[in-house]
Amino acid sequence: MRDLLEGLFEAEPTDPMEAARRSARPALRRRFYKAVAVVPENDGFAIQLDGRSVRTPARRLLQAPQHALAEAIAAEWEQQGDVIDPLTMPITRLANSVIDGVADAAGPVADEVAKYLGSDLLFYRADGPEGLVARQTALWDPVVAWARDALGARFVLAEGVVFVPQDPAAVAAARAAVPSDPWRLGAVHMVTTLTGSALLALALATGQLTADAAWEAAHVDEDWNIAQWGADEMAMQRRAARRAEMEAAARVLSLLGTVPAESAARD
Repeated sequence: MRDLLEGLFEAEPTDPMEAARRSARPALRRRFYKAVAVVPENDGFAIQLDGRSVRTPARRLLQAPQHALAEAIAAEWEQQGDVIDPLTMPITRLANSVIDGVADAAGPVADEVAKYLGSDLLFYRADGPEGLVARQTALWDPVVAWARDALGARFVLAEGVVFVPQDPAAVAAARAAVPSDPWRLGAVHMVTTLTGSALLALALATGQLTADAAWEAAHVDEDWNIAQWGADEMAMQRRAARRAEMEAAARVLSLLGTVPAESAARD
């Protein structure tokens, strides 16, 4: 099985554009197994193919801390047809990233999320046209207000793209809500990089927003342009790939259970 799995899943890039580029050229392998199972192992739940445990690209055990999450991973393996297509296995890819990367570097990964808080998507508003301004206000203001009221983080908004420094106290207050649990952190990191907004990721992780609402808020500008000028086919394919990653991260957060904002830093 090691030879058959070798190279099937590459180490997951943190850049969503690089992830999309890789996803456009998957090396498909024929399905070599019949039975998929979830079994208790090492204080978790491991995925087995024909009775043999699956390994991550770094040769670690592919397992989840919660049975339902392991079942979601196993379902992706079970749903493969004649070939194994990693593009259709976003939860497995996220699991690989968490196990091989986030688990040993939770602090640096959380710091990457926090960097977005200094220049979050939601802080920079258009000065026109009126319809776009109204749409940003409707979808973004409630999240900024939630950060102020629930996290104690008061951020400065600006028009245009000129960088506006944020109060370090506001960044620190929101940074405290970034989860420390590797699985939640990995999901939050993924949502942050996909949307360009740590606030949207934290709102999703704490149950303030649904995945659909977070996705809609992240694509206000893009959707406005599509409505005005139409959609590019290749761009929409890349968007669909990003949406699958977003849904996987949201599924992980849902299965693990959302953490209230006031206790997120202590999970």
